[in-house]
Amino acid sequence: MAQSYLSRRDFLSRSGCGFGLLALADLLAKGSPARAAGAPERTKQPSASRGLHHPPRAKRIVFLYMPGGPSHVDLLDPKPRLSRDHGKPLPFEKPKLERTKTGNLLASPWKFSRHGRSGIEVSELLPRLGSCIDDLCVIRSMVADNINHTGAALQMCTGEQAFSRPSIGSWLTYGLGTENENLPGFVVVSPAAVFQGAQLWASSFLPSSYQGTLVRDLNNPIANLGEASGSRARQRCKLDALKQLNEIHKRERVIESDLDARIASFELAFRMQREAPEAFDVTRESSETRKLYGIDRPATDLFGRQCLLARRLLERGVRFVQLFDAPENNAWDHHGGLRENLPKRCAAVDRPIAALLTDLKARGLLEETLVLWGGEFGRTPTAEGNDGREHHPFGFTMWLAGGGVRGGMVHGATDEYGWHAIQDKVHVHDLHATILHLMGIDHERLTYRHAGRDYRLTDVYGHVVREILA
Repeated sequence: MAQSYLSRRDFLSRSGCGFGLLALADLLAKGSPARAAGAPERTKQPSASRGLHHPPRAKRIVFLYMPGGPSHVDLLDPKPRLSRDHGKPLPFEKPKLERTKTGNLLASPWKFSRHGRSGIEVSELLPRLGSCIDDLCVIRSMVADNINHTGAALQMCTGEQAFSRPSIGSWLTYGLGTENENLPGFVVVSPAAVFQGAQLWASSFLPSSYQGTLVRDLNNPIANLGEASGSRARQRCKLDALKQLNEIHKRERVIESDLDARIASFELAFRMQREAPEAFDVTRESSETRKLYGIDRPATDLFGRQCLLARRLLERGVRFVQLFDAPENNAWDHHGGLRENLPKRCAAVDRPIAALLTDLKARGLLEETLVLWGGEFGRTPTAEGNDGREHHPFGFTMWLAGGGVRGGMVHGATDEYGWHAIQDKVHVHDLHATILHLMGIDHERLTYRHAGRDYRLTDVYGHVVREILA
């Protein structure tokens, strides 16, 4: 009787399927989402408590991002020595990392004064923020690694300077989900384009459903949201049929997170048709509230609408809202015209930010809402030209409020000229680790396997800055 032999190709083909089924069975038994070489989970989005590693102090975040780099020595880090030595050379050697050569020391043209019970000094350009100083934790010792906007903004928003990585909001919605299934978990509001664009709120190798939802037109926040068919029941039938076709397509192919995200986006858009129009409509607020945020005032209308929209989204369960002060690209990038342009930018955001803090506090939301302010770096204490400052990642200022952070305190310090962070340095990775900690997440445990390794927001770095925790 002739024996039948399998060719090597047939043997590998048949046995390979068996090994694959064993691996699949193991994954299903463990119930571990997104662990098979980056494959997205097929179940519903994680619940609000699924990713918690310890009790959270904050449930939601709003990141007030000032693209271009606000000048710390003009706003929140007063330097009397800089004023005394105005016009003199910096008395120590500058770092080798220098983008454009700057000249002598440039004193701040604006006065600082003490505010609140804490007595923290704030520039006269931010008087309304000064009235909220006892709720703020001012970090004067931030450091970053990149001197250019592209790399520095990427690092601030994603933790990585050069390559595509998931943004902070994507990591948080991946780990914690959203508290409102009818709205996106991560919303980005940017009226104008920024250099890096979608990279700053992209999900990268995380499933596409965790990327930020961009709002650019505040008068029409979510495009194409209306019911084109005129009948919700008919639209539901169409959506169900489309979902069946997509599921058939998906069963016959390798798992693709983009297809899963597309199906999820159709479902989310359908649910949003009822809730989103109301959530995004700031005209529903009282005239007193709109006045508080500076809406209908020429200087503050744009960012005031952004801040009020943020509050409405946060109170409806959106996990992460990122606002870009972007009437133009890199609006805080003052290489020249500092005396004219910095006051304009401060006037545009001072009232709305103070209103947001006041409003959140009055509604009992600030205690569980983490508010973060800053840009990708600061500006040099030395002059660029006659009236400008260069990029400066060596020591700059950001602040946090609410969400488990100690208010009315200053953490860290730069040297007497505001050049180097010299006390209690806080690297961008440390800031990210602290943000995740306040949200109930251990930054070393929130990981995602991609291309053969486990990635995290802080990569292999980062320490929680426990000194600022309430």
